Amino acid sequence: MPHLHHLWLSPHSRAVRTVLSEKGIEANLTVEPTWQRRPEFLALNPAGDVPVLQDDEGNVLSDTMAICEYLDEMHPASRLLPGTPAERAEVRRLCAWFLQKFQFEVTRHTVEEKVMKRYMELGQANPDALRAGFHNLTYHMDYICYLVDRRFWLAGETFTLADIAAAAQISCLDYLGDIRWEDYPSAKAWYARVKSRPSFRPLLQDRIGGLKPADHYHDPDF
Repeated sequence: MPHLHHLWLSPHSRAVRTVLSEKGIEANLTVEPTWQRRPEFLALNPAGDVPVLQDDEGNVLSDTMAICEYLDEMHPASRLLPGTPAERAEVRRLCAWFLQKFQFEVTRHTVEEKVMKRYMELGQANPDALRAGFHNLTYHMDYICYLVDRRFWLAGETFTLADIAAAAQISCLDYLGDIRWEDYPSAKAWYARVKSRPSFRPLLQDRIGGLKPADHYHDPDF
């Protein structure tokens, strides 16, 4: 059985968990305290971050997109990177947008400040960082609305890795109750569709010790 090293509120880990579920692949999950820099884990991934997937063939895979594309190629029955070269390029562009740009401009200022600092015992969240994250979030939520006002899913008419990358980020913020959904009705309708997918439901059951999710977090009809 594949083995995934992850963190509960790591959007990158959540993206891989969703792809595994979309492909019908069961995996053992191990929470990896990346801040401890364990030598055993660094031997698997010298970068020291999650996710890291060990598959049944003995391959050790790191980097979110590398893992997701590997799984999509190895289990092609329901492709998450479909279509023409131009359509696949759009999926990859949006994956980079959410896994890199969104992470840098929003998640590291919000989720990492609120949650990771707590587990790493680095003190209280920086209020300036939180303000920057919430300010940037508005721009990204407006962009999601822009996309789904023109397409059924983010990259087009089919569910792809782009939706998974975006929803993985959004789910972490939503766990903390950081999104004013009434301000973004189009994004809310899109996220409700994602939450209704069987592959996404395990994420909605996540509970982090000492940190209760928002009341609507698990509800697809929020």
